[in-house]
Amino acid sequence: MATYKKRGFKPQTKAEIQEFDAQESTTAEVFSSLDEGASKSEEWVSKNQNYILGFIGVIAVGVLGYLAYVQFVQKPKESDAANEMYYPQQYFDQALTSTTAKDSLFTLALEGAEGKYGFLDIMEEYSGTKAANLASYSSGMAYLNMSKYQEAIDYLEGFSSDDEILGALAKGGLGDAFMQLEQASDALGYYEAAAAHSTNTYTTPKFLYKAGVTALEMGDKSKALGFFQRIKDEFPSSEAATAIDAFIGMAKGGA
Repeated sequence: MATYKKRGFKPQTKAEIQEFDAQESTTAEVFSSLDEGASKSEEWVSKNQNYILGFIGVIAVGVLGYLAYVQFVQKPKESDAANEMYYPQQYFDQALTSTTAKDSLFTLALEGAEGKYGFLDIMEEYSGTKAANLASYSSGMAYLNMSKYQEAIDYLEGFSSDDEILGALAKGGLGDAFMQLEQASDALGYYEAAAAHSTNTYTTPKFLYKAGVTALEMGDKSKALGFFQRIKDEFPSSEAATAIDAFIGMAKGGA
């Protein structure tokens, strides 16, 4: 049993003297070990000082280099790329609303004209920028509208975005391209991904509907019913819900 020793305690008996000496010896060994460890650490630091300082220097140069790159290269590059998007985007928007010469307008958006960059040029010249990423999406959609489905797939697969609308539309566009290539299984996968990308009243019911129709065409009525029922339950005011009862009826027949 441990005994509490008051400050200034002096051993009196032989046993107390032996216990006190043992404690003093243990304490001395601990401090000796600490001193020895500290000395070895100081010795190692001294021997490797140049290496340590060099390593710190490399990190510092790397950080400063990255900050300089962002400030003097990346930011101006992003700004220039965003400015270049204005010209092809005008033709792209016109093509979407035009009733004639759609392919010509999409081609101008893709390839540019009059010394101005098109989406394809922006992707090449400003690779890694947000504008180049958006140009990949626009290029994919342009090719999709021009019925060039493999090209649409190539560019839409190169686009990535967390935006709840654009991200879903890109995945849905991939679904449309695969559907046109008669690869229904791939199309269904992308329609499901598009519907799951975000929950909103525009893209979610739109791609649930396409997923349901595709599943129905593939003969998977049970899966189709799940998509159609979700539209009826969660998005009753959406355009996709207009004739949803009829589709639910078709899916239930033999589901």
